[in-house]
Amino acid sequence: MSTNSLQRPSATTDAAGDRLWELFGQRGRGVLVTVRRDGRPQLSNLDYLAEPGLIRCSTTGDRAKVRNLRRDPRASFHVSTPDGGAYAVAEGAVTLSEPAVATTDETVDELVEVYRRIRGDHPDWADYRAAMVADGRLVIRLDVHRVYGWRP
Repeated sequence: MSTNSLQRPSATTDAAGDRLWELFGQRGRGVLVTVRRDGRPQLSNLDYLAEPGLIRCSTTGDRAKVRNLRRDPRASFHVSTPDGGAYAVAEGAVTLSEPAVATTDETVDELVEVYRRIRGDHPDWADYRAAMVADGRLVIRLDVHRVYGWRP
């Protein structure tokens, strides 16, 4: 089994690397891997939005993954085909948005954009915005520096 790899997927011209990045698609469900204080991995299943060189997810500020990322911003994001026959892992550094504090703040605007691009229109955007503030939600932004994996 060989492993294909690519640096900076947003600027790649490598066909094998492009094929790996295609596994992410524009949106889906994947596994975010962060580093616990003791060095062991902590994994979280998340819906995500992928753009060249960037993966964004929504979460609440009280989660273990957020505590881990505040301490160590290194992360990996894993996706695979439904049959497990191919996979890709994106590695990079995470930045976290500020927690949502007002229905009209930049974080809530970004959460709306991420939701809309993953799931489409929400039936009640005012209710959605209020829920983002009540939950103290924020955006995880993984700046992808390397992608590797297997795609036959």
